[in-house]
Amino acid sequence: MTIQKISIVIPAYNEAATIHQILNKIRDVILIQNIEKEIIIVNDCSTDGTTASIHKYMNENPSMNIQYFEHEVNRGKGAALHTGISKATGDYLVIQDADLEYDPEEYNDLLKPIVNGFADVVYGSRFMGSNPHRVLFFWHTIGNKFLTFLSNMFTNLNLTDMETCYKMFKTDIVQNIKLKEKRFGFEPEVTAKISRVPKIRIYEVGISYYGRTYEEGKKINWKDGVRAIYCILKYGAFRM
Repeated sequence: MTIQKISIVIPAYNEAATIHQILNKIRDVILIQNIEKEIIIVNDCSTDGTTASIHKYMNENPSMNIQYFEHEVNRGKGAALHTGISKATGDYLVIQDADLEYDPEEYNDLLKPIVNGFADVVYGSRFMGSNPHRVLFFWHTIGNKFLTFLSNMFTNLNLTDMETCYKMFKTDIVQNIKLKEKRFGFEPEVTAKISRVPKIRIYEVGISYYGRTYEEGKKINWKDGVRAIYCILKYGAFRM
C-alpha cells in the first residue's frame, strides 16, 4: 500500500521543557517510502511556557509542516485529540505525547503492517518485544494490564496494551467515529468504538517506553484509572 502522508497529532499541556525535543525527534525520523509528515499540535491552554516554546520552534523550523491550534480553556487530553484528529489530512494519523516517553523512530514499526497491506489500525505495545522499557511503578503496570484485560472482555480483542499512547489509525475511519471523552477516557472509548468497525484490521507491535516519574511531569493518576473502568463499561458493555 502506498501512503503519501501521515498526520502526527500532539496534545500538549504544560510541556515547555520537552516539546522542542520531541519535535526534533519527529523532524529527524525518516519514514519508510519517504512518507510525508504533517504535525498537528493542539495546545490545551498551557499555563507554563509551552505556547512560547512552540512558536519559537515553528519560527526556527519554517520548512516543517506544523499546524498549530489552541484551546482557550483547558478541556483535557481527549478534547485536544478530538481537535487534532478533526484537522488531520494524512492518509493515516498517529498520536504522539509531547513528552519523551515514546520514540518517534518507531513510527516505521507501526507503519510496516499498514504499508504491507495488512492493517487499518496499529497499536504500539509497551508489553511486547525486546525494546527498552524504563522500570517504574509496579501498580501502574498491574493497572494497565487489568484495564486492557477488562477492555478485551467487551471488545473481543486480544490487545496487550490498550492504554498505549501510540495508536495509528486510517484517518477517515477514526474521523468518522463520534468520540465523546474529553480527558483520559479517550483510550478505552476509541478502542471500544474502533473494534466495532466492520472488517477492521487491528495489529499490535512492540515499542520501547521511557516512562516519567511524577516529579518529571507524569500527569495520570488513580482517578484516571477509575474513569477508564467507567468508560470500558460505558462504551464496551453498554455500547454507548
